[in-house]
Amino acid sequence: MPQNNILHISFLWHMHQPYYKDLLENKFVLPWVRLHATKDYYDMVASLDDFPKIYVNFNLVPSLIDQINDYAQNNLTDQFLNLTLKPANKLSPEERTFILQNFFTANWENMIKPFPRYWDLLSKRGRYVAGEELKEIQRRFSTQDFLDLQLLFNLCWIDPCLRRQDPELRELGKKGKGFTEEEKRLVIDKQLGIMKKVIGKYREKQEQGQIEISVTPYYHPILPLLIDVKAAKMATPEIALPKEEFRHREDAKVQIERAVACYEKFFGRKPKGMWPSEGAVSEAIVPLISQAGIDWIATDEGILASSIGVSPHNADILYKLYQFSTDDSSIKIVFRNRKLSDLIGFTYAGVPPEQAVRHFMQELHNIHKRVSHFPGPHLVSIILDGENCWEYYKNDGGDFLRRLYQTISDDPLLESTTISKFTEKYTKPVSLPRLWSGSWINHNFSVWIGHEEDNLAWDYLARTRNMLAHFEERDPGKHEQIQKAKEGVYIAEGSDWNWWYGDEYRSVNSLAFDNLYRKHLMNVYTFLGEKVPDWLHIAISGHEKPRPKREPTDFINPILDGKVTDYFEWQGAGQYDVSEIIGPMHHRGNIVRSFYYGFDLSNLYLRIDTNIELSYESLKDLTIKINFFKESPQQVRIQMLEDGNFAFSLFDVVQAEHKENYQKFKDLTSISYQKIIELSIPFVDLKAKVGQAIEMVIVLERNNMELERWPSRGTISFLVPGEDFSLEYWSV
Repeated sequence: MPQNNILHISFLWHMHQPYYKDLLENKFVLPWVRLHATKDYYDMVASLDDFPKIYVNFNLVPSLIDQINDYAQNNLTDQFLNLTLKPANKLSPEERTFILQNFFTANWENMIKPFPRYWDLLSKRGRYVAGEELKEIQRRFSTQDFLDLQLLFNLCWIDPCLRRQDPELRELGKKGKGFTEEEKRLVIDKQLGIMKKVIGKYREKQEQGQIEISVTPYYHPILPLLIDVKAAKMATPEIALPKEEFRHREDAKVQIERAVACYEKFFGRKPKGMWPSEGAVSEAIVPLISQAGIDWIATDEGILASSIGVSPHNADILYKLYQFSTDDSSIKIVFRNRKLSDLIGFTYAGVPPEQAVRHFMQELHNIHKRVSHFPGPHLVSIILDGENCWEYYKNDGGDFLRRLYQTISDDPLLESTTISKFTEKYTKPVSLPRLWSGSWINHNFSVWIGHEEDNLAWDYLARTRNMLAHFEERDPGKHEQIQKAKEGVYIAEGSDWNWWYGDEYRSVNSLAFDNLYRKHLMNVYTFLGEKVPDWLHIAISGHEKPRPKREPTDFINPILDGKVTDYFEWQGAGQYDVSEIIGPMHHRGNIVRSFYYGFDLSNLYLRIDTNIELSYESLKDLTIKINFFKESPQQVRIQMLEDGNFAFSLFDVVQAEHKENYQKFKDLTSISYQKIIELSIPFVDLKAKVGQAIEMVIVLERNNMELERWPSRGTISFLVPGEDFSLEYWSV
């Protein structure tokens, strides 16, 4: 059949996970690279052995390749893996609670329910339970329950096809329950065995010519925003930008160049194509990508529509190859068919495979009919996440995908291809007059910037990046430290962290993502030997703010004598109970047991209850810091003097040379200790006005080493009260 009558089809499966490794600890915080490797990464490419007429693009993010390699070759582990391997009869109550909370993190209908024992364990735990409830629920689970749960969680994350092909895994599936420690070890060995084959299988299929592997900037950053956050203004002129300016073209260049180097290391050649992270493009990124030797990029049809001002669904628009050129560079561009991509990603999971494939083929034939009147060739680009959608399908999507591949193989009007094979045929791409600045979602950047949480994350990144630049300028000889610190910045530049900030998306791992993002930035300071700033300990996500045991309810006026003079003197105060937060098993290892905070119209009152007997000896090398986050940040420091009294001082926190500097504002006097520590600080010294929000955290240090921080993540906040505070609280 003449090539002009054939419709070319290109699937691009984008494989990506956030960077879960803590560089300082050299371990993975979350297990999703390992679990998706056994459920998706290997079988998605291995299944092509059965379909020699199907040609596919896989986009492998370099930081994902490195993480897979860390598991497969460097024997790194994650907390979930460590708790899987721990004998079930040796698990502590806290570990049992963690397992009950996290080892049902799989699609209940398609991954848990096929295992009756796994489903029974979920029912025994309860479908929707709070963390506090789990501390009691874990008592009802036997050692065998936990052993079965450890095994089944990991078994369900191995692709069903791979389980059927492996005799030992197949037998475990039949056995269903009553597993042994040896059988659990077998499942993990199988997992790691699959992981060791992943990269090699992609290399093999590319060398055979059946797939093309494209690449993304190293840690999956939004390139246009790295170059200049003001790029968000093209699509959304009214968008609120971060307070701190972020403009680091040099970082974008590094992310691209390192991606190419990683690709060469693992696949022995340079990549020809790139899916820019989140399909995010702008004119400013083109020279950097072109100069790195990349021939083509892909993005969403919405970018094409905004670039040319014409609907991409005109028959002769979307399915062409385009090219955008600057003065010294050019790049070919293919544009994603959003409808077809989203049908696979979001719609067909609930549709019987034969019906879904029939509908998809009708869509392709309709496109073929429309474009056949125009000179070709024509390419339909179907680009989507290659891992996360399949858990919503029966059998991990295998029934649907195999039927789809076979049906396309048998259709004389359709021909699958890789993007580079198509660009080689299409020698005269259409020139684009301009390239819109946006992403695959709504052809803008609003998922990653503009919301208060997104912008705060950018501010944290900018402050850290500026500190690093200043350090490098001041101490250029500390090359090894600087390189480690830069790695932390590059990781934090990834798009994944801001995906979970704001209102658009939520995850059961949102708190973990927030903590990990800030940990990557903390590592930058630690690698450079700099003190981690207090603001990095504050949760960005508003959904994860710590809550006190109780809020202040009335004015108080306690006697500051270091003891509970009267039961009622702190009755109207707020309380943060450390022992309830960390549990009875551990709280006696901490110094702080709880703290109270309250006020009258003129003063803030604080009371600290401890697990130690207060004396000169127990307090002499201890520093208590109370950090106040507000428009003008301040810090209170409390230190024991040789005469047995406290030095009690208030400092202003001033930003200078991209670091926090502390300037003493005044010495305070209203403090006492005996059984407890009691103190007061005038609101006038805190420079606080009625109605102003103040956030507070208490930090204990010994010899400049942090021992405790309460709340451990985030702050306690309150409003400076007015005269009607009590009436406002009690009014109905």
